[in-house]
Amino acid sequence: MKFHYTFQKVVDLKGNEKTQAEWMLSSAIGELQTQEKDMVELMEQRNGTLVALQDAAERRTPMAAILEMQDYVDYLDNCIARKQTEISRAHEEVTMKQENLNSKALDEKVWLKARDKALGIFKQNMNLREQNELDEMATVRFAMKSL
Repeated sequence: MKFHYTFQKVVDLKGNEKTQAEWMLSSAIGELQTQEKDMVELMEQRNGTLVALQDAAERRTPMAAILEMQDYVDYLDNCIARKQTEISRAHEEVTMKQENLNSKALDEKVWLKARDKALGIFKQNMNLREQNELDEMATVRFAMKSL
């Protein structure tokens, strides 16, 4: 006789939900990494522009060009501030997805434990049934020999 768990579809569903939560967390982490990479690029652009601005000031560059470079630095500062907000949101999203994954993993673990417990009970009943059959066979043999 084969073990059949009546709630196996629930166990499978919980496993699928956990897998989906893992994918969502992976996606959120990828988005966070992209945001952080963009931030590094913005910071590099800003630093490069500041160096160019210093060089321009030393080389007697026209004031219009210096003001244009300064406006670009201000623009990059605004972009960096927005990017920091996006990174903060991405961190929150990763945290939320991690909590969701932990919840799904715990839920799956509970159902797997219930299935394992049912399997243990099934095996115990099978062993008991087998032992009863062996006892009955021994009783029949003893009865046959005593005749």
